[in-house]
Amino acid sequence: MSARATAGEKTSGRVHPRRRARELALQGLYQWQLSRNAPETIREGLAESPGYARADAEFFDAMWRGTVDEWNELIAACEPYLDRSAASLSPIERAVLVLGAWELKHRPDVPYRAAIGEAIELAKSYGGTDGYKFVNGVLDRVAAQMRPGEVEARGDAR
Repeated sequence: MSARATAGEKTSGRVHPRRRARELALQGLYQWQLSRNAPETIREGLAESPGYARADAEFFDAMWRGTVDEWNELIAACEPYLDRSAASLSPIERAVLVLGAWELKHRPDVPYRAAIGEAIELAKSYGGTDGYKFVNGVLDRVAAQMRPGEVEARGDAR
């Protein structure tokens, strides 16, 4: 399996378990922002959904707990690169940025370009028409902040 596939790309026409985990986390964060229900209640509902069996449960649990626990910190990491307030972002954009920032911060096993690519795919699938461009621009800058050595090594430093 290619490095791209292990980062969550589609494999053989089906969604890779990590991609499914990211989709479930996005769904949960969206629900959490709108309902403000307890994160554990939302997590339990997601675990009972049909897609959960096809997700990387360990990856999902780490991502879910990490993004919920560090929500404000992850938003703060993105804020210097936003063109508007975090509160004025759509719930999908906010959730995708938080997921991407969490992955950049905590998953060095996922190359930063793959983490950004996954966030872009989520934004394309679930966000507004050009939201993925916004997500790309913000997470590129977050990556330079969180993984400067990796970004510089690839020659992508800004």
